[in-house]
Amino acid sequence: MQEVFQGLKVIDLSSVLAGPSVGMFFAELGAHVIKIENPKQGGDVTRSWKTSAEQEGSISAYWSSINYKKEILFLNLSEFTDRDKLDQLLSDADILLTNFKSGDAFKFHLEPLELYKKYPSLIQASIYGFSSNQDRVAYDVVVQAETGFMFMNGDTHSAPTKMPVALMDVLAAHHLKEAILIALYNRLKTGKGKILSCSLERAGISSLVNQASNYLMSGVIAQRAGSLHPNIAPYGEIISSADNKQIVLAVGSDRQFTTLCHILGIPELANDNRFASNQQRVANRILLLEKLQEKAEEINAAQLMSAFIEQDVPAGLIKDMSDVLDAAIAQEMIREEIIEGQQTRRITSIAFEDLTPLS
Repeated sequence: MQEVFQGLKVIDLSSVLAGPSVGMFFAELGAHVIKIENPKQGGDVTRSWKTSAEQEGSISAYWSSINYKKEILFLNLSEFTDRDKLDQLLSDADILLTNFKSGDAFKFHLEPLELYKKYPSLIQASIYGFSSNQDRVAYDVVVQAETGFMFMNGDTHSAPTKMPVALMDVLAAHHLKEAILIALYNRLKTGKGKILSCSLERAGISSLVNQASNYLMSGVIAQRAGSLHPNIAPYGEIISSADNKQIVLAVGSDRQFTTLCHILGIPELANDNRFASNQQRVANRILLLEKLQEKAEEINAAQLMSAFIEQDVPAGLIKDMSDVLDAAIAQEMIREEIIEGQQTRRITSIAFEDLTPLS
């Protein structure tokens, strides 16, 4: 499976996160991905997006995270000789990735319809910000704001909050990957390429799923409620252990609640009229959390989690980045590469597993 796209040639003219992550997906699965950056602008802007912990002169972790296994070329498309080199690369390319600002496709003589005439089997795939206004510059936090995510994300008393990853970029990239895979399948049957695009705005709206239907069918506008579920308790409640670790609960049935109470040493709570049913627990969730916390803080997290997992009580230890990435499953997903003489590391973009038995 790792070499399924061997022989496929991808020209990646995109920058920042969404487009380059599409390119990396194909690179990890065997495609020859050539990422082109403008030397006049210092390359992809994410080369300069560094945390305060990164050393001056190092390759940025942000850039490294989505440019694994690519061939990097520096071409200034405003110059004739470099633009001619791009035409040579496109002459036998399978996929072209772009995320041009408005007007740049015309400026660089890369108008999609003209390219389609010149390279009819080429699959052109572009990402941009807003479908409602294609001239508008968009970054992830702006689109999170305008697609409803920031409004409903955060604690009851907090300001609207963005997700701590560029979620709109990630979602748009996945949608564009799907579109390209469909186009590759179509090309097998017709020999023809496609002109594809996906905006961060459309990807965000498409991903509202049940929250969108809550409004469309019932007029309910999702409000900030932290991690609490409006219909289930204790679901989203966080308890702290004796060793000061935090565990989030996701108890969705009376049986699970009864088991939770037994693990915490308060079996009588499951029969308390205030908590005997889910609806009663939702109505009295503040008092319920107080009683659960009173017992949880007497037990270490490892003991609690062991009992929860063994007895099928849905709960999760709240982990920081070191907890997550030091674990065995994450270690299996780390990929390393020497780029420009420097060691780089990132998480693979391939989350699925090929379980087909070897013949």
